[in-house]
Amino acid sequence: MTETPNPHIIDADTLTGEMRPIRRAVLALGSNLGERMASLQGAVNAIADTPDVWVTAASPVYETDPVDSPADAKTYLNAVVLIDTTLAASRLMDRALAIEDAFERERGEVPNAPRTLDVDLIVVGDRRSDEPSLRLPHPRAHERAFVLKPWFDLEPDAELPGHGPISELLAGIGTDGLTLREDLTLEVG
Repeated sequence: MTETPNPHIIDADTLTGEMRPIRRAVLALGSNLGERMASLQGAVNAIADTPDVWVTAASPVYETDPVDSPADAKTYLNAVVLIDTTLAASRLMDRALAIEDAFERERGEVPNAPRTLDVDLIVVGDRRSDEPSLRLPHPRAHERAFVLKPWFDLEPDAELPGHGPISELLAGIGTDGLTLREDLTLEVG
């Protein structure tokens, strides 16, 4: 018996003609001001509360030396979160910025200044972008151990588009300045 579609049921995708694929995205989190661990956990919770976003894993937490920061910058706590999402990359970026703002992230003229929370989009599926407001993949991820090591812990076979396997990138730069914080764990879900 063949089924005839019910003409009275409206499928939201058919209204716009848009299909939204589920994409894997990698987000890097960092904090070196205030209650660092509370900020990271709050970011994970806020990401998980985002419609059309599903947090699938959070990496171990690392304490890391600041990179290219002012001399008085304190150490960071860093982690990586893997998500599946149907959101467009630009909407995901808007959400990342809103989460930073909710944690009172101050944006100033000093590059890499200390911050309560940093939420960076590393990759969003195979999306590429060179727009000033959205650069994908993240332009410095390939040279940052505090991104690559936590990501490697979750997906050792992952590749950073345009740069190659993260295992090889990590081997090339090493993990000096990273300390695994076994006493700290991010909760997912």
